[in-house]
Amino acid sequence: MKTKLTTLLIGIVILISSCNQKVTYEARDINFDRDVCYVCLMGLTDQRYNAQSINEFGEVHWYDDIGCLAEEMKDTETWNTWKGNKVKFWIGDASKENDPSNWIDAEKAFFDYGKHTPMGYGYSAYAQKPDSEAIYTFEETLTRINEGKTMRENFIQEKMLMMKDNPKKMKMLKNKLEREQSKRDASSHEGHNHH
Repeated sequence: MKTKLTTLLIGIVILISSCNQKVTYEARDINFDRDVCYVCLMGLTDQRYNAQSINEFGEVHWYDDIGCLAEEMKDTETWNTWKGNKVKFWIGDASKENDPSNWIDAEKAFFDYGKHTPMGYGYSAYAQKPDSEAIYTFEETLTRINEGKTMRENFIQEKMLMMKDNPKKMKMLKNKLEREQSKRDASSHEGHNHH
């Protein structure tokens, strides 16, 4: 009887301690065979531009490109529910190799603009300040993406050239292109109103 009670108590202690496990916000390594972007559903292939966010429950959302992260964060109600009280952002250092463990703190990273990225947003992150004309913070980069200051239009137009024989995909790409143009137009219109 005493061993059954001891075994039961040990089981309860293990159960309680497993419920109180501390969430780790450490960057996760990409499993290139399995992990896909939460937003665009593309398989992750170029870790130099991939990003991840980890919420207070230890859940991970992967992103093919920082632009995909910006897209998810725009749906603020859903985003705030998912992230809970704390979220940690990691992004690949574009100056490093395509290594599944190449992560830097996205909120401390330096961003430049103008390179080809997986989804065509054009922003690259670095741990060390790169020799670029314009450097942006994480927040500035997200703002610029939301304002349509990206390379997405060219990216989508290139895809359209490849898909000209596929009417269904062409229609989808035209819709995406119109959304990007309307973001840019709305942003430039707001800019004129402030002057």
